[in-house]
Amino acid sequence: MTTRVIMAGFGGQGVVLMGTLLSYSAMVQGKHTTFFPSYGAEMRGGTANCSVIVSDTEIPSPVVNEPDCVIAMNIASLDKFESRIRPGGVIFVNSSLVKKKVARDDIEEIRVPANDIAEGLGASRAANMVMLGCVLKKTGAVAVDSAVKSLEKVLSERAMALLELNKKALQRGFEEVS
Repeated sequence: MTTRVIMAGFGGQGVVLMGTLLSYSAMVQGKHTTFFPSYGAEMRGGTANCSVIVSDTEIPSPVVNEPDCVIAMNIASLDKFESRIRPGGVIFVNSSLVKKKVARDDIEEIRVPANDIAEGLGASRAANMVMLGCVLKKTGAVAVDSAVKSLEKVLSERAMALLELNKKALQRGFEEVS
């Protein structure tokens, strides 16, 4: 099985952390993975996105032209990446910040009030982990337990204070999707 994901938002939403965690968790499970981050030119508040591929077999290229799923943390990300999803793919929309619905009818839209859920857990900064938990449930790319355990390895020393919050947010996101 191969899963191709694009995660996108603005700087500060933890998009690159989501990609790092997904990729690291895949390696822990013995899967093949690629991680390719991209940043806008702005110092703060610019765009950020990353592509991650998780596969049971070798990956010939890290380029993700037609993702299986996209995480759109903001409206600009929805506008930029909706058209690239393969037919039958899934887009996860942070409905706390994005009111617009997807235009395509050949993809599945999963709307998740990620900021609201994270705020209910203690801090909206964990919205990224809520969204990643949803992706893990829907795609089965890696086990949520692997992601929870891997958090300790990928969080910066400064972010370790939020370890338990991020664990709860991952689990809560996993439970959000059927």
